[in-house]
Amino acid sequence: MSTDDAHPHYHGHRDRLRARFEEAGGDALPDYELLELLLFRSIPRRDVKPLAKDLIARFGSFAEVLAASPTRLRQVSGLGESVITDLKIAEAAARRLARGAVARRPVLSSWSAVLEYCRTTMAFAETEQFRLLFLDRRNLLIADELQQTGTVDHTPVYPREVVKRALELSATAVILVHNHPSGDPTPSSADIRMTKEIVEIAKPLGISVHDHIIVAREGHASLKGLRLI
Repeated sequence: MSTDDAHPHYHGHRDRLRARFEEAGGDALPDYELLELLLFRSIPRRDVKPLAKDLIARFGSFAEVLAASPTRLRQVSGLGESVITDLKIAEAAARRLARGAVARRPVLSSWSAVLEYCRTTMAFAETEQFRLLFLDRRNLLIADELQQTGTVDHTPVYPREVVKRALELSATAVILVHNHPSGDPTPSSADIRMTKEIVEIAKPLGISVHDHIIVAREGHASLKGLRLI
């Protein structure tokens, strides 16, 4: 008896889930069902509902499953290398889509898209990362660079290197972005001190620091919004 004949029940489930997605869209589905839809193509001859639920329980959400490192994903029974590759392709597609929403648009008038891009790119990373968004005189994004990657709770940031890179790109403004793997986006005293140092070095050179955004699983914090810069 073939695998298909032995487990005919999941074919009907797949058809019903696809129909719900086509009718109502992804927002109408819980995380585990959206993940099921993704796994259908990677694992065509197995009931993937238990695996999808296990992944969500282990990592926390659909976004966190996609953002999980290949090393951590390999620890999950039932995930082969081809499935892990498909998950990472989906993550890369999500990042590209989010970045497209801020490319060639005035950043300050597309702030919600900027926040969404920052969260998509960094909020669920397992180590601290420090990213720089460089803007021109019209506040258009001219470069997006990951400057540093650190440990689970520290990233070395060199203020003079930040300003030097802005000058090299002829940027007139920068947005600083980093993540807190702990899940809490509250800025630390070191975050505030480092930001103020960059502002002090950049200002005499005609470079503005529009904001320092901290992203995490539990949300985001804006140092400008908190009136810390």
